[in-house]
Formats: sequence, C-alpha cells, structure tokens
Amino acid sequence: MDRFQTINPEQAYQHWLNKTAVMVDIRDPQSFRAGHTTGAFHLTNETLNNLLQEADFDQPVMVMCYHGHSSQGAAQYLVNMGFETVYSVNGGFDVWQRSYPEAVNTL
Repeated sequence: MDRFQTINPEQAYQHWLNKTAVMVDIRDPQSFRAGHTTGAFHLTNETLNNLLQEADFDQPVMVMCYHGHSSQGAAQYLVNMGFETVYSVNGGFDVWQRSYPEAVNTL
C-alpha cells in the first residue's frame, strides 16, 4: 500500500475488540493522560523509534488524533516508513470517547 485509508469509528472499534490492529494515539501528552483508548500506543517524536523497533509492519495500524484530521498526516508518514496497512480514524478521539466510553482509559 502506498497510501493510508480512512476508517470509521465502528470499524476501528471492531478491530480494537478483535485485537486485529494496533491503535496509535498522536494527541498531546496532557490529552493522552486525561483519556485514551485502552491499550493505545502514545506516538510522539520521542516514542517513534520505540514503535519502529517493536512494531510488526504487517499488522494494521489505526491512527487517532482529536477529530480525525492530524491523524491523516501521521498515517501517511507510517505508510512511508513501511507499515503495510494504516488507517486514520474518522472523528478521532472525540467521537471514540462519546461512542465507546468503555474503551477509554481515564485518570
């Protein structure tokens, strides 16, 4: 694949439930600490090398931001880094938190 795909929250939730994709959250540290998808990897400039070293490049990756816009650039970056299947989650964490509160870790 040479381009990311978009995925709606319902599809992302099914991947999350079935553990068939890795959730990556690119929001700022304060927002991530306040609440994030259970099991999400917090992707920052500081953690990018960890992701690249630990990742299975064949496993699908779902990228989440606040509303589904910034995640598109990050998703394309991950495609360019060699990930086979990368999704940007439409609506981002805003929709995810409202739709699936049971799938959110909060402080």
